[in-house]
Amino acid sequence: MFRFFENLVDPFSNYQELDNPPNTVRSFLISYTKPFLGIFIITGLVATLAAASEIYLIYLLGWIIDIVSGDPEDVFTKFSNNFIWAVVFILILRPLIFALDVLLINNTLMVNVATLFRWRGHKHVLRQSIGWFENDFAGRIANRVMQTPRSAGEVVFQVFDALGYSLAYIFGGLLLLSSVDFRLMLPMAIWFLLYLVLIAWVIRNISPASKASSDARSSLNGQIVDTYTNIHSVKLFAYQNQELGNAKLAIEKTRQTFAREMRLYTIMDFGMNILNGLLTTSLIGMSLYLWYIGEATAGTIAAAAALAIRLNAMTGWIMWAISSFFRELGVIEEGMGTLADPITLRDQESAKNLKITNARIEVKSLSHHYGLKKGGLNKLSVTFRENEKVGLVGRSGAGKSTLLKLILRFYDVEAGAISIDSQDISKITQDSLHENIGVVQQDSSLLHRSIRENICYGKSDATENQIIAAAKKAHAHDFILNLQDESGRKGYDAHVGERGIKLSGGQRQRITLARVILKNAPILLLDEATSALDSEIENQIQDTLKNMMNGKTVIAIAHRLSTIAQMDRILVLDNGKIVEDGDHQSLLSKEGLYSELWHHQSGGFLKSK
Repeated sequence: MFRFFENLVDPFSNYQELDNPPNTVRSFLISYTKPFLGIFIITGLVATLAAASEIYLIYLLGWIIDIVSGDPEDVFTKFSNNFIWAVVFILILRPLIFALDVLLINNTLMVNVATLFRWRGHKHVLRQSIGWFENDFAGRIANRVMQTPRSAGEVVFQVFDALGYSLAYIFGGLLLLSSVDFRLMLPMAIWFLLYLVLIAWVIRNISPASKASSDARSSLNGQIVDTYTNIHSVKLFAYQNQELGNAKLAIEKTRQTFAREMRLYTIMDFGMNILNGLLTTSLIGMSLYLWYIGEATAGTIAAAAALAIRLNAMTGWIMWAISSFFRELGVIEEGMGTLADPITLRDQESAKNLKITNARIEVKSLSHHYGLKKGGLNKLSVTFRENEKVGLVGRSGAGKSTLLKLILRFYDVEAGAISIDSQDISKITQDSLHENIGVVQQDSSLLHRSIRENICYGKSDATENQIIAAAKKAHAHDFILNLQDESGRKGYDAHVGERGIKLSGGQRQRITLARVILKNAPILLLDEATSALDSEIENQIQDTLKNMMNGKTVIAIAHRLSTIAQMDRILVLDNGKIVEDGDHQSLLSKEGLYSELWHHQSGGFLKSK
């Protein structure tokens, strides 16, 4: 039974991905909850039936009090069928209605709404560019991906469990009172209008306060995650006190925003208690007056009193449900800064897959300054020929890494163009571009998964023999066999910790190399590929790299010039331009910038300008 309700909606069903998601909370929620429209209608109807059954119980109470004033034997003889119906309704029909209501809300909506939001939100975030991720805290992004779906589920829950039910209950109560005497409606109608005024005040004030509180929590989470992620730097520089000071300020800001939010709830509770007192005294008072003048029965007084007491108990729940509803809307609005952020770096509608023939890369009049007026690249043109091995050198900030990032299309170029085998990379799919480029970066971070899974990033369907062969070529197999994590997993099953923190820098680099060896892409980009290796391992890896480069177009960045001296060509960059182009010996003979850098090296590294 549970599985039937849980599977009424598939949260992973296909949908149209939007590059520009809706930018208002209302349209955002409507867009995401379209698969639930039919379930929403059914749940609303069932919630209305549940509220009506509660009102009917109050009606039965008044009816029983009125009929028991006669002879008991006559009452049971005359109303026996009515009593049987009441018993059947209370013991069978009403529980079934509430069971259906709970199953739809808890097992269909609550289970699937948050799941759908989390799946689609995470999928949207993964489509963002590298530059987008570089402009935000990973912790804040993760917090929004996890918290916004939970809030969306809570909003849906409150709509049907509290708001829809309570509205149906209130209108049902008004109808019940009007059926007895329309004058009994007046106290409840006035109370309802005043209650709406209080609700309007709550809505107007709590939503922005909740958004500010949620934003403060996300910023705090991002800051703390940032500290934990960089715990080595914190410890090495004895920066705990400074980090604690920064955290204290962020925690205090979070406390203050939450305190302002709680003040509103206190005012709300105070106003609600006053209104409840007015409802109880006026409704019971009016029914007593009507009874006194002979226009109402004892059953009417009992029903009015029961309704007033029930509403008295419900109003606290309703108000908290409403405040929770708008508080969660505030969380959603804050989370939309991530989950509804437009995709700016996207494939063209007519984009095709990259087809490699020669792996020839042409860069024409390329300029890119990251939106600034300086730095990056300035009208750079160069061709990387088929199977050519090219080294990039230059001082820090010369534009070497920028060129690699643009070839990978981590950013759209500001001016100029890059093409591979005469195919403009802006007109091909990003996935096909990345599938044909192998990259070894200086920062060789790994996923907190097994060694096997990390190496398989190069080829998801790789066999065990292929994985081991790649590890051996990267001189990683021997140390992998000796690994064991805290859960007792060994060798290729051992997990490496967040960003591969449990491994040394050299071990992480060799795992990265194994991954690229397994990928075997026709284009190879190396950004300080051996910087984390000791001399002995580097010498071993150099042979592996030479084999990797065979039959590939290679672009390699190196500050240690000895690692690229044997390249076919070496490009010297300065201030975003190519100032020298040639092989090692010819560049030395020119006695230009390359020669200067070569002779100024100390321990194999370049001096800054």
